[in-house]
Amino acid sequence: LLHPALQGEGVWHAAAVTAGRAPPMLLTTFRSDPEYPQFVAGVAWIDSRRTHLDYVPGLAEPPGIADRGPAEVPPARRRQVVATFNGGFPLETSNAGLIYRGQVVAPMVNGIATLVEYRDGRIDIVRWSAGASSPSNIRFAKQNLPPIVYEGKLNPNLSDGSEWGATVNNAVRVWRSGLGIDRRGNLIYAAANYQTVGSLAEILRRAGAVRALELDINEDWTSFISYRYPGAGEPANLLPEMFRPASRYLTPDERDFFAVYKKPGGAG
Repeated sequence: LLHPALQGEGVWHAAAVTAGRAPPMLLTTFRSDPEYPQFVAGVAWIDSRRTHLDYVPGLAEPPGIADRGPAEVPPARRRQVVATFNGGFPLETSNAGLIYRGQVVAPMVNGIATLVEYRDGRIDIVRWSAGASSPSNIRFAKQNLPPIVYEGKLNPNLSDGSEWGATVNNAVRVWRSGLGIDRRGNLIYAAANYQTVGSLAEILRRAGAVRALELDINEDWTSFISYRYPGAGEPANLLPEMFRPASRYLTPDERDFFAVYKKPGGAG
């Protein structure tokens, strides 16, 4: 988008050395804002046909789950793990809903952007309209604020106000992350420093998202980690400036997160 391009800018590459000809995940970086050419966004494209997405409760977030599991990528599943990334606002700050293993942990809210996994394994990002309870075909659903991209268009109400999260020292431009879905049903994760919610939405739209939501903001919470070798070998942050270590999620974490696993028989 900006010229001259930085080295490797906008060029997709496989995250894993064993990805083969059909990588389950591709990574790139690019600059989306001509007024701020020093700000580089990291983007990951995740092939939904070759991967499975798990929602993983943390040690403390969300509250109200009796059997929350190990709060990390289980050692038995690390051979298949492709990526891990931050799970969005805590329930107490999002004022939105969560369904986990088909059970309502917090009542769902209509109109809120929602990452959904259906019982047939399909993933989508929707504007929730099914009411407070859990439809029978939902395995998990995590809500976070209104959509920032919907049907290919940016939300016209992308102000820099508190609706989009409290920032450190009330700064306008901070670390922000978001998740979108393209028109073929593949996931797109994006994160960058010095972003408004509007500039984050534009990054996701330019990367191919037709629907998207904001995830966590501020440097303490924004993490996307890929693994170069099977067994969670050689973890690496999507952007080198990310504050949390790449070993995050390989030890128990306080916050919930998402793990991307290669499907059996898939490449990568």
